[in-house]
Amino acid sequence: EKFYNSSVVNNLADTWNNNIIRAAMGVENGGYLTTPTTEKSKVMTVVEAATAKGIYVIIDWHAHDIHTTEAVNFFSEMARLYKDYDNVIFEIFNEPDYESWSQIKQYAIQVIQAIRSQGANQIIVVGTPTWSQDVDIAANDPITGYSNIAYALHFYAGTHRQFLRDKAVTAMNKGIALFVTEWGTCDASGNGGLDLTESQTWINFMDQYKISWCNWSLNDKAETASALIPGASTTGPWPDSQLTESGKFVKSKIILNGTPGGTSSSSSISSSSSVVSSSSSSVVSSSSSI
Repeated sequence: EKFYNSSVVNNLADTWNNNIIRAAMGVENGGYLTTPTTEKSKVMTVVEAATAKGIYVIIDWHAHDIHTTEAVNFFSEMARLYKDYDNVIFEIFNEPDYESWSQIKQYAIQVIQAIRSQGANQIIVVGTPTWSQDVDIAANDPITGYSNIAYALHFYAGTHRQFLRDKAVTAMNKGIALFVTEWGTCDASGNGGLDLTESQTWINFMDQYKISWCNWSLNDKAETASALIPGASTTGPWPDSQLTESGKFVKSKIILNGTPGGTSSSSSISSSSSVVSSSSSSVVSSSSSI
């Protein structure tokens, strides 16, 4: 919770060249389903800060299971509030775990209808099967009848390698748009050893195909994927002494990609109460995830 503030957003934009930030709102395990007002308030703080700063922001329904009624109600409200905010992107299902594409698609169409019915025409990112990896399966039966639809591709460099890049190419060749709304420099647990060589291979791939990305995550949790060391500033700016090895690497890539002519990248902010690491899981730009 401590990183969902305007100073974090401002410092990422000013010192890391972020041009998008992903506000991950935990849904299960003590998240929105338990404390909807609290979780929603954190996201809205980030949305308003990003808008004031002139950068993109992803409203991320950070769930692993389908909660159709709650998601429709949430995104109806978000769409009503932010339909005129060109910088807002709706990510309606973070990482489906064991749901089939037909189940995800049925859910997604209902949420998309709710968003569009409010007059909100911004990009909507749809999660894909197996922790947002099976983009090729989604590409075989894409959502039709709506524009500005993209599909989530998530990877962790220590686990997901060429086989997943092959899936991505297959999906793109079938005509769907991909957005890497979450990736990590380590293995799928969010921990383990860094794999910066494979991380760079993925970055090169995303640059080649002009795929925007968000890195997981701007957090000080004691795990490899965190950009900050435990006890780091909750507002920034962050000297290198407060960055993990992953954080130093990702910051350097965001700064590089945030320069004119670079591919966009950004960050994800994560709150300890709302982030759940999946056993196999895992910005218009590159950036960070809260």
